[in-house]
Formats: sequence, C-alpha cells, structure tokens
Amino acid sequence: MLKPFAIAGVVAGVLAVTPPASAAPQLGAGVYPPGNCQPGTFCVWPHWDHPNGVPTETPSLVTTTEWTGNITGFNYYNYTDRNAAISWRFNSAGTIMTGTDCATPGDGFFYVPMGVTKVSWNTANVC
Repeated sequence: MLKPFAIAGVVAGVLAVTPPASAAPQLGAGVYPPGNCQPGTFCVWPHWDHPNGVPTETPSLVTTTEWTGNITGFNYYNYTDRNAAISWRFNSAGTIMTGTDCATPGDGFFYVPMGVTKVSWNTANVC
C-alpha cells in the first residue's frame, strides 16, 4: 500500500529542480549546461549520454513551438527565455502516474526516463 506513495515521493523529489523564485532567469543560465541544444529551443533527450554532464546525442525533441506527441525523455533543457510546461507519464510497477512540470529558462533533467506528451509555453511566464 505504501509502495506507490513512496515511488511517487521519489519521482516528485527528483523532478524538483527549479531555481529559487528570486533567481532572475537568463537565456542558458541554468545549473546544467545546454550541450547541443541551440539557443531559442527546448530540447529533450531519450537517454543519459553525457560523459561530462553535457548532452551529446541527438535530442529526441527540439522545438520552438507548442508540441504534442509521445517520446521518451530522460532529461531536457529549456534554452529559451520563457517558461515551459512539460506534461509527462511514468509507469511505476504497472501504475501510470502523470504530471506537468514547469521548466524555467536554463532548467532541465527528469533523472528517470519518462514519456513526454506535451510541451506548452506558459504565457504568464510564471511557474
């Protein structure tokens, strides 16, 4: 009975990587480097392939617009100047969990493979 709650807690914990509200977001000023994600784009990678903590493989998604689909995302990077809402799915021992995370400029990482189903821009630019 407690196992689903423990897993949900772990997932929630690893997804919490947003900088403090007082941090002024700047293009590409995140904790993690953008690797091969180009300025002005939002990128998602399907695997951890970062020998030096920098993404090197081809992203499974590169977008500058709203996007809907279903791809595997291990980590992401928001190399834009606006906040993005990322909708995701995660299968934990047969239980499907869903959620939406806010990715501020320079933000990235899921830490576990997830199904990314939507990227939309937060028009109010507030997370």
